[in-house]
Amino acid sequence: MNDADVIIIGSGMGGATLAVQLAPSGRRILIVEKGERLQPSPADRDAEAIFARAHFRPNEEWLDGNDQPFNPGNYYNVGGNSKFYGAVLLRYRREDFSPLRHMGGTTTGWPIGYDILEPWYQRAEDLFEVRGVVGEDPTEPPHSGSYGHRPVPDEPMIADLRRRLKSVGLHPASLPLAVDIDTWLANGKTTWDAFPDTCGGKKDAETVSLKHALRHSNVSLVTGCEVTRLMAGEGGKITGVEVLTQGERKILTTPLVVLAAGAVRSAAILLSSANENHPKGLANRSDQVGRNFMNHNCSAVLALHPLRRNPSIYQKTLLVNDFYLAGGPNGEPLGNIQLLGKITGPILAASSPLPRPLAQWIANRSVDFYAMSEDLPNPESRITVRNGRIMLDWKRSNWEAHLALVDRLKSLVRKAGYPVVLSRPFDRRTPSHQCGTVRMGSDPMTSVVDSFGRSHDHRNLFVVDASILPTSAAVNPALTIAALALRSGQHIIETEFKQ
Repeated sequence: MNDADVIIIGSGMGGATLAVQLAPSGRRILIVEKGERLQPSPADRDAEAIFARAHFRPNEEWLDGNDQPFNPGNYYNVGGNSKFYGAVLLRYRREDFSPLRHMGGTTTGWPIGYDILEPWYQRAEDLFEVRGVVGEDPTEPPHSGSYGHRPVPDEPMIADLRRRLKSVGLHPASLPLAVDIDTWLANGKTTWDAFPDTCGGKKDAETVSLKHALRHSNVSLVTGCEVTRLMAGEGGKITGVEVLTQGERKILTTPLVVLAAGAVRSAAILLSSANENHPKGLANRSDQVGRNFMNHNCSAVLALHPLRRNPSIYQKTLLVNDFYLAGGPNGEPLGNIQLLGKITGPILAASSPLPRPLAQWIANRSVDFYAMSEDLPNPESRITVRNGRIMLDWKRSNWEAHLALVDRLKSLVRKAGYPVVLSRPFDRRTPSHQCGTVRMGSDPMTSVVDSFGRSHDHRNLFVVDASILPTSAAVNPALTIAALALRSGQHIIETEFKQ
């Protein structure tokens, strides 16, 4: 007898949300998670522990393109990286689904358009109880419904910032957020951006998707169980999932396998599953597994006035998309601007060479922006596995567009009344929405899965995480991952469960 009717590898945004869609079918669904549930601890709201001592980061090293080790900052726990996310659930813009010319090249486009995914975006927003308002952002694509909850309110300093940005011709809009602001603040007066959710204040993959899925008796979760490889038999059918749990290796069997371990881990599992019939790894007839790795080009931009203090606690309620579709020298897109969670002295000191007193002085007066530009797919930007060790050779692209975005932002916030503006780019140690390594497409020779996440090579293998995104766009990918997972789940029900 099989261990389950469906095995889902990973309990993050993709895997847990797929489980929600499949749960009412009554089929036995087993979610396999490498990590454990996060438990409340004194470190949860301790900026020193999180940013200086890296308390929650796994003790793991990958190799970069020069064979130099680094800690990637990915998290292994129930709910995946969403437990630490900034809770921004933004839709891709309609234009992101078609080939789009950037300063660094032209994107490939998607095998589906925005209109196909729109109903699933709406379902995902409803599921995660997203707080927002339609109509403020000029780049916003059509919505078939409205947000069910009003936006998280601006704090007084941010309401003033919104007025100042409008005065210089910008169109600030409310960030769509999956946060229960009252619950979050009742458990600590901090931002939620990069802080772990152990109080249920964020609407993340554990507190929403997994919670709903596990209400069904046919859905179960096993933790501390690392998938090392998949087994493939004759005809390309996936026949088993090899796991390592409590020091013991075992094979789980199921007629349907879903990979949702994240853009790096999912690719690594497929590559590590190479066998005599599939010497380049599973699902890799196209030789695209591990390729086209993308990670947003991001910078922190701190704007301050020496005589104005910013007493905001969370701050992260505002975005600017005036340069999302235009702004380059020939009208090319530059990217998205949104607020960071409030930077504090300990956070700034931990992430910069500034002495603690100066970092504290700056943080007390700064309004903190997050500038984000699209990284373009490149087959040579890739994940490989050598002797069981992950190698990430990230070929950053479209950097000129990002520099242009940061320059535009600096100039405008100075005009808006902040005479001192500082910026610092994020490096590879800060994961910024990794995606693209198991790309979606209609051609089996240039892509790994179809638009439902089904492998072109193995009919009973699906992938439902950020690895399948053909492009990174310039917005947070969590909502798109959730929408795609819901769509894939419906496809599985219609094609696999009704046979």
